[in-house]
Formats: sequence, structure tokens, C-alpha cells
Amino acid sequence: MRRTHAITVARDSRVLIRIFNVVLAALAFSALVASFPVQTRAQTPETGCGEGLIRRNDAGTGELLFKTSVPGCYFPAPRVAADFAIDISGPVARTRVTQRFENPADGWVEGVYLFPLPEGAAVDTLKMKIGDRLIEGLIKERQEARQIYETAKAEGKRASLVEQERPNIFTNSVANIGPHETIVVQIEYQESLRFDTGRYHLRVPLVVAPRFNPPPSASLVRYREGEQFTAFDPVPDRYRLEAPVLRPEAGKVNPVTFAMTIEAGFPLGPIVSESHHILVIREGDARAKVALADREVPADRDFVFSFAPRAGEAPAVSLLKEQKDDGDYYLALIMPRASENREVRLPREAIFVLDNSGSMGGESIRQAKAGLQLALDRLTPADRFNVIRFDDTMTQLYPRAVVATPSNVAYAKGYVSSLEANGGTVMLPALIAALRDDTPNDRSFLRQVIFLTDGAVGNEAQLFAAIEERLGRTRLFTVGIGSAPNSHFMSGAARAGRGTFTYIGSTDQVTAKMGELFVKLERPVMTDLKAEWPSSAGGEYWPNPLPDLYAGEPVVVTFKTNGDEGALLLKGDREGLPWEVRLALSQASPGSGIERLWARNKIAALEESRVLGVDLAKIDREVLDVALTHHLVSRLTSLVAVDVIAARQPDGALALQQVPLNLPAGWDFDKVFGETVRIRERRADVRIPDTLLMKVDVKAAPPGAVRPQDAGLVLPQGSTPAPLMLIAGLMLLLLAGAIFLRQHSAGAGAR
Repeated sequence: MRRTHAITVARDSRVLIRIFNVVLAALAFSALVASFPVQTRAQTPETGCGEGLIRRNDAGTGELLFKTSVPGCYFPAPRVAADFAIDISGPVARTRVTQRFENPADGWVEGVYLFPLPEGAAVDTLKMKIGDRLIEGLIKERQEARQIYETAKAEGKRASLVEQERPNIFTNSVANIGPHETIVVQIEYQESLRFDTGRYHLRVPLVVAPRFNPPPSASLVRYREGEQFTAFDPVPDRYRLEAPVLRPEAGKVNPVTFAMTIEAGFPLGPIVSESHHILVIREGDARAKVALADREVPADRDFVFSFAPRAGEAPAVSLLKEQKDDGDYYLALIMPRASENREVRLPREAIFVLDNSGSMGGESIRQAKAGLQLALDRLTPADRFNVIRFDDTMTQLYPRAVVATPSNVAYAKGYVSSLEANGGTVMLPALIAALRDDTPNDRSFLRQVIFLTDGAVGNEAQLFAAIEERLGRTRLFTVGIGSAPNSHFMSGAARAGRGTFTYIGSTDQVTAKMGELFVKLERPVMTDLKAEWPSSAGGEYWPNPLPDLYAGEPVVVTFKTNGDEGALLLKGDREGLPWEVRLALSQASPGSGIERLWARNKIAALEESRVLGVDLAKIDREVLDVALTHHLVSRLTSLVAVDVIAARQPDGALALQQVPLNLPAGWDFDKVFGETVRIRERRADVRIPDTLLMKVDVKAAPPGAVRPQDAGLVLPQGSTPAPLMLIAGLMLLLLAGAIFLRQHSAGAGAR
């Protein structure tokens, strides 16, 4: 009995020690994670303000100041102004963005600007203008480009580096901007316009919205040799997605202008912008010029623009061709005509997912709730539905989809009305719950997930992988909410989910936009699309496979062949009936920029295939080869431009400063960052912007005016006592390891 008791005690002790070991490891992991956001930089002089720093009273009116670790000393923030020149030719747009980096400080600065571009942009050109000289950028492998830039920076040469963080987020770093100097950087890119519901659409993102990055997760993995504590970070490059965000009361920065020329190739109908007031000057039936009515606007919302062919003038087929040394590149746009014999509408199982996290606060949550209310009204008793809401928690209204009876729908509408926006954007659990299909073989219902969100997350790859793995018969439709949704996630999730992406920019668009979505939800127009060529011509087309199409959408495909003989054959199933169209390659009209659009589409397809468990090294080699061959910025390539003349003495001080961004229009600052960011005396190193102050003339300030200490700037991720947390984490890991080894040795001795 005693021996049995001793064995039991020993076993229980080992279990307790193991649990203690895991707890210690978890604590260590938490401490290490807590040390993530802080990056250490060179320190400023301990006495005086030092080179480049100023006193608050020395700043000019309206100047933005970074607080530093030197009491009473500040660093003027670099500023960026951007001019967009857009030339539209048929379905292709060529854009030149001129960014002017201004250094208001007395010292030398390296400016870092996180900026968005359309997710389908093929970025191919970088130019840096210094005085009358124009320096052309070169495409290089990412690490090589970074090394070239860092060497030039250390040598005091002016340099610019454009890197891709996401297909729709880029970083422009400009080194050695002299005191009170402006350096001009030009970036050019190409994209194809989106054609939907009879209109060509162009959307230019102007601000990177703060991203919620889920924290790393920990697990205890059992191996043959024992157990090992491992960590997984869903956003390994999280620090590259962070930029300082200006408090709204501090004013707006980063002004932009637009100048657009349209050469449509057909008579133009209405030309409108859903986001900004514009001026339109028509120069004939098929040509027009467009500019902002206000000339200059702050970069705080996406520029959304569209134009339509004159009634009855829309071409049913458009085929453009660009000849290059390595082959012929084509862009085809085909609008299938609606079938007269439509199938009977199938009942739907609609799963509505509503993002009510903090980033959806203010105008965004009102748009989302209004859209969801309309969608619920559209249900019939033949349908089934459920509602899922998420922030950093998740709730399913019903355990599983229920019949859309009037009482169930009324209850759901009341529930939706009660929701408020708060918390983080933990999207993955809600996405998995929505894709869970209890009856995967039931084809009597169209199973559809309607996802309403701003997509302000950094773990897109993890979410795309979940969609690819769990989609089954479900179709995923994303509804982008707010003034600056994450179009990379929204369009990528819809593409992976074989659905569509709808953008709602303001509450007065909800009814019209949701009405367009309802038509698509209730009847896909074209499925099982395929492209075929004569065997003599060969061919490689993208996107591949072609997506399903919905009402009002055309077939758009870019392809490459070895000649212009034969024809492209497109085949599919149109509303239950066979459909095909044949395009003679010899009949194509001349076009430009198609080669790089084809290459960008191929890179996008390769990147999306990374979630399918294929050879990642092989994909990387293909992406790198395509990007270098076609001179494109990608995940693995960057553009770098370097001046040959040294401007700064190599031993002189150089301050690293991120350009502050505006909070997207309609966002609630405190919902995103919380009340804790109002702490006024947080200290930071001069090279890490932590708190931004707006200089005002206190003597002339009227009652109730914003005081300098009340305005501010924050980073999306708050700072922590990183060195202490790092030391604590390492000590806990060492202690856990020692206990584990002692337990292992004791167990071996007992055996």
C-alpha cells in the first residue's frame, strides 16, 4: 500500500512539475512577446537639445514635433505631399505618384513613409529628383537593394528604397534629407480597371489604416526526444506594418492632388467620384480630364472613381495586344450577355459575419449594421441564416443556421442593432466558424458567407490559408466598410472564396451597394471558366484558374503566346447552359502596359499558391524570376535609387523618422487605441516617434483651443519595458529548462 501510495505521489509530483514547467514557459513566452514592439536606437546627447532638435517655442506655426528623451527638446517630423497623375487608356491605368519629402528640421533626416497602392498595382519605376538631376531606380533582389541603400546612407549619399510589405502596402525610405530640404521621389505603376455593373472603377488607396496584428501563440510539442515549447507568429513582419498615427485633433497631414486623363476608346457617359468632389472637363466624346474640386485634400480616405460608357456604347468584347521580344501579351475583356432562360432561384444558407472591433467604430459600424439589416430583410422563409459577430471575442447568434422565419429575422435585426464597436480584430475564429459546414453534400441550398469588415488585420496569409482549406461548397463575399478598407484582404478573400468584393464608403451608398450584392448572391452567372489555345501558339494565362462570375461582371484575362495565329477559346457554364467565345488573336488592337499586368497577375497567383502546401522555395524562385525579368517590385524584389554625390559627412548625425499618418476618415481614435494613449509624458528616443505634438501659438489661442500637450501621435502597438521583459523572459526560460532537465534525470534514475 505504501509503495502504491509512493508511486501515486511520485506520478502526481511529475504531473505537477510538468504543469509548472509549462506555466513557466508560457510566462517566459509572454514576457518575450511583450518585448516585441520596442526597437532600440542611438541615444541623443544627454545635455542640451543636440543637433537637429529644437525647443517647443522655436517651432513654426502648425509644426509637428516628435517628443524625445531629452526633456524639453523635440524633433520636427518629416512631411510628405503627393501628386497623382493618372492616364487611363481603355481598361488600363498608368499612374505616376510624385512624393515630396520635406525636412523641416535643422538636422539630417532619413524619412520612412508607409503608404498604400492598389493591390493589383504593377510597380515598375522609381526616380529620385535632386535639383535638376533625375536618378533612375534599379530593380534588385530585396536583400541586395537594402544593402545598397544602407551603404549609400552610411556614406552620406541621398538614396531612395521602395519595398513591398503587402501587395497593397509599400515602404519608401529616403536617406540623407538635408536641413529644410525637399527631395522628390516618383513611383510609377500600372493596373487594370475593374468593370462591374456597367461601369469602369478605379480605387486609389491614400492611407494605411492601423492594422490589428494577432499576438504570437505558443504550444507544447511532443517529440520522440521529449517535449519542446514552440511559438508561432501569424504576423512575423508586424513591425514593418506599424506607423505613427496622428490624433485627429492635431490636424491633417500628407496632402495629395489628382490629375487624370481618360482616353476611353468609346463615347463616355457619367463620370463620378463616390469619395471626393471632382471637376470634369470633357474633350470630345471619348476623352476627358478630371481633377479635385478642392485642388488638395489630406490623405485620410481612398479616392474612389468610376465612369460609364454612353448608353448602348459598351463594347461586348475588348482584345488588346502588346508585342515584346519574349512574346505577345494580350488583355481580353468579354461581357457575357444575360441568358433569357434563367434558372429558378435556389434557397440560400446565408452566414452573415459582422466585424464590431474598435477599428469599426464611428461611421463604419453604422454602415455595416445598415448593410446587414438590409441583407436580413432580403431573406425569405425558404432560406436559412445565422449571424456571427467578432472583435477579440466571438458570438454566434444561433448554434447553427436557422430558418429565416419572420420571428427569427426580427430577433436577429434587434441583436444587430444592439452591437457596438470595441476591442481587437481577431478574425480567424469567426472565419472558421462561418466556413464550418454541417451538411457539405447538401446541394439544395446555395451556401454563402457575407463578411462585413474593414479588413484591418496583418495576418492575411493565415486567413487565406483557412479559406483555401475549409471553403468546400461555400462561397465567400466580402463587403469592405469605411473610408480605407484593406483591399488586399477583401479582394484576396473573395478570390479565394470564389465570391465577390463590394465596397461601401459611406452610409448613403449602403442601399445601392447592397442591392448590387443581392443580385450577385442570388444567382452566379458564369462558372467553370477555362481558356484554351491552339497547340502551335501555346499560352499562359492569369488569373488561373479563372474565377466564377456574377451579374454585371466581365471575363478579364491576361495571357501570353508565341504568336498571333489562331484564337483564344473561352468556355464555361452560363446559368446552367454551355457558353463559349472565340477571339481571333490577329484582330487584337494595340495596347500598352499589358506585359507588366500579366507579370503582376502571375506573381499574385504564385503568392496565393503558397497557402496550398506546395514547395515554397520553388515558388520563391519563380516569383523572383518573374519580378526581375519584368522589372517589378514584389515580396522578393525592391527598387533602389542612389545619388553618386555624397551630401552629408559620414560621421554626421542622421535621425531616423517615420512620417506620421492620418487616422482614416470616420474612424474613432479612442476605439482603436484606447484611452491609455492619452498619457502625456511618455518618453521616447529621438529616433522612435512615440508622441507627436502640434505647435500652436498659446498666447493667441482662443478659449477651448487644442493645447500642444493634448494633441498627439501614437503607434498602433504600444511600447513596453522591453529590456526588463526580455531579461525576465530569458530567466524564466532558463528556470523552466533546468526543472525539465532535473525531472528528466530523475525519471531516468527511477527507471
